Amino acid sequence: MNFAEAADGTELAWTSEGEGEPMLLIAGQATAMDGWGPTAELLSRSYRVIRFDHRGIGRSGKGDAERYTTRLLAEDAAAVLEAAGADLAHVYGHSMGGRVGQWLAIDYPQKVRTLILAATSGGKSPDAGTQPERAALEALVSGDMSRLEPLFFDAAWVLNNPAATHTFFNSHASAWAKARHFNASREHDAWNHLSSIQAPTLILHGTEDALTPLPNALLLREHIRGSVLVRLPGAGHGLHLDHPEAVEWIRQFIHRKSRS
Repeated sequence: MNFAEAADGTELAWTSEGEGEPMLLIAGQATAMDGWGPTAELLSRSYRVIRFDHRGIGRSGKGDAERYTTRLLAEDAAAVLEAAGADLAHVYGHSMGGRVGQWLAIDYPQKVRTLILAATSGGKSPDAGTQPERAALEALVSGDMSRLEPLFFDAAWVLNNPAATHTFFNSHASAWAKARHFNASREHDAWNHLSSIQAPTLILHGTEDALTPLPNALLLREHIRGSVLVRLPGAGHGLHLDHPEAVEWIRQFIHRKSRS
């Protein structure tokens, strides 16, 4: 385990595995680096995968910030890349991690080779169908695994991957940190800045995502020039884990962009 130092002195735990071009994985709200589970292992066969714990989560410090923001968390991600000696990296963000990844690509364009956004949005939108279903949001706030599992994963995947499921939903985080992560994700708003993203961008989204409905991905594609959207039929919010074909889409996207 390694530690990077954020701008305010907060220690951020990070690790890396595999060889090749660096790829930074940015987890969702209140989720530790371990939550990437089998996805990290699959990706590490092709890339040097760098994972980290957000501030307030897992083995990272909580910092002194009274108010977490996705932009602050992007600064942390940049600090991790620097500590890892990765001047330029592919960036893969899931859910809130995708929101953080947007700011990383906006504020640190020189660090992002490609951007992969999974099950995420550019912020609140008045467009019809972008808001989470009420029951889904209530389940998210409850933290009850039995209510969350159907929103994230296919039932068969949960049955066959009990350890990965448990790890994903049980990251070490205090109520203090969870509340700040929730607010940071909810208050994210990058719509007016997305057009400045220079990195080739792949958007992955499940057709059955009740927490971040598909129209959010359609809007991201409109706002990020040249971005590519891949819809994963039947996938929910946890598509990065229970739909391993997403890894192949990522490999193909990166390979295609590296040749262009």
